[in-house]
Amino acid sequence: MDFKANLEGRVALVTGAAGGIGRAVALLLAESGAAVVVSDRHQNADALGDLTSEIHRLNRSVLASTADITSRSDIDQRLGDVLNEFGSVDILVNVAGVYINGPITAFSEFDWDETIEVNLKSAFLMCQAFSKVMCEQGQGSIINIASDSAIDVAEGDGPYASSKSALVTFTRHLARELGGKGVRANVIAPGWVKTETTRSVWSDNTLLEEAEVCIPLGFMAEPADIGNVVLFIATQA
Repeated sequence: MDFKANLEGRVALVTGAAGGIGRAVALLLAESGAAVVVSDRHQNADALGDLTSEIHRLNRSVLASTADITSRSDIDQRLGDVLNEFGSVDILVNVAGVYINGPITAFSEFDWDETIEVNLKSAFLMCQAFSKVMCEQGQGSIINIASDSAIDVAEGDGPYASSKSALVTFTRHLARELGGKGVRANVIAPGWVKTETTRSVWSDNTLLEEAEVCIPLGFMAEPADIGNVVLFIATQA
């Protein structure tokens, strides 16, 4: 069931917007009336362009931004672009993430660094930069996308799970620090979602059946299901 929200007059920024969950979140925010800033890494510029065109067809304001969100200077520049274009930012949704699996004892340092930088450091830098504006406004909503891997233990998921577990703890502390300033911080930890990352599972009927046995509702979520949770949380801002 779709969640109906009214976000007219709000400005939202979504990282990882070219991917499955990020794209769904951006479209739902736009459909609900928000002006949307969609951000992703430079190599996903074409997919970001397609998303921008789709939001334009909804007659909603949109700004596309390719950026390295593990770089403070890149983030500061994009924050300036957002404020120049819209004058404020009300909703920040950190979706950007990478999934690299493998046994901890054989995991490369390069893959570890990338996992931590994209899944955790980027959220830290984005929250630090954009929360300043929200605190000055006296209101805002920050939503970080983690994973149920933060609490589950599955073979090969150690580094990824560690980054998402840290993101959950980070968000709890952020909520504690910002709540008195009118800025809310929440984290969503999805389980199985039908994205490109999980295509090998949901495109194979046998693997899909095995996965769905472990899901209480009995089916894998669609990206829009996560988007509707984002809308619910964002609407309270």
